[in-house]
Order: sequence, then C-alpha cells, then structure tokens
Amino acid sequence: MARGWESKSVEDQIGAAEAEREMRARRVLSTEQREENEHQQSLLLSQALLRSRLKAARDARYRAQLKMALEQVEAQLREIKDNPAGE
Repeated sequence: MARGWESKSVEDQIGAAEAEREMRARRVLSTEQREENEHQQSLLLSQALLRSRLKAARDARYRAQLKMALEQVEAQLREIKDNPAGE
C-alpha cells in the first residue's frame, strides 16, 4: 500500500516539474523585448533619482538642469508607453 502512495507522489512531482518548465518556456522573452524592458526600468530609476535630486537641490541653475533631464526621461517613458514593443 505504501508503495502505491509513494509512486503517486513521485508522479505528481514529475508532473509539477513539467508544468514549471512549460511556464518558464512561455515567459521567455526575445532579446529585443528584454532589452526594451531593461531600458524602461533604467528610465524609471533615472526618473526617481532626478526627482530625488530635484527635491534636495537649492541652486537655480542645477534645478533647471535637473528639470530638463527629468522632462527628457519622462518624454522617453511616454514614447515607450504610446508605442509598446511589437507594434
């Protein structure tokens, strides 16, 4: 009786492992998609950094530079949002 339960458990584990492999295969992105995702994440990090520096900046010229850089980053993010990959 114990062997029957044991083999069923092993069978379930094998089935679960196969299902996991199938899920990973579906999640595989093309190199281009992965690069676009990394670029978007980089832009989001830059946006957060610029906002943080802008809050702390006191010099008017430096604040102006930060605002321009932030506007450029946000424009790139809007472009990515308006033109998703594959379209």
